[in-house]
Amino acid sequence: MQLLGSIEAILFVAGKPLTFASLAKTLGKQVEDIEEAVQNSIVKYNHDDSGIHILVSEGTVQMGTNPAAAEMAEQFIKSEAMGELTKAQLETVTVIAYCGPISRAELEDIRGVNCSVIIRNLLMRGLIDEGTSTEHVLPVYTLSVDALAHLGIASVEQLPDYDTLHTHAHLETEALSAHNA
Repeated sequence: MQLLGSIEAILFVAGKPLTFASLAKTLGKQVEDIEEAVQNSIVKYNHDDSGIHILVSEGTVQMGTNPAAAEMAEQFIKSEAMGELTKAQLETVTVIAYCGPISRAELEDIRGVNCSVIIRNLLMRGLIDEGTSTEHVLPVYTLSVDALAHLGIASVEQLPDYDTLHTHAHLETEALSAHNA
């Protein structure tokens, strides 16, 4: 895959601003190469009839929506946040509840699919929290206080069969292999 495609793919899944230096390190390229490719991506996307724009600010770059589409995107996000959870979202929040704190890599290893969009949606809904852990370099996710309140419990330990499922050998093995990967 060419450099431009690799950068676009990373920006798409990251969903947050990334530094040019971190992109260069990830892709094994010079910062100047990344900056040039990002400029090419800006030419490709940043025009009136494109829904996607490349946003650059203070040494970071992010893929986002065209500012002209902000109102429509906001309406969509609101409707998504108010609707019922999908099966994939329910499965993800359940794994987070029983296995948290859990990194995205561990979660994806257990579920077997990319969870970045689902995690972002659950964060927007306030059902999970993002934090840090001494044993994880990457962010970890836990069930939020709002989600606990909605379930009528004070802590995840009050979930049905929590002790059994939290320490289930298969989940520990999956989480350990994801952590070591």
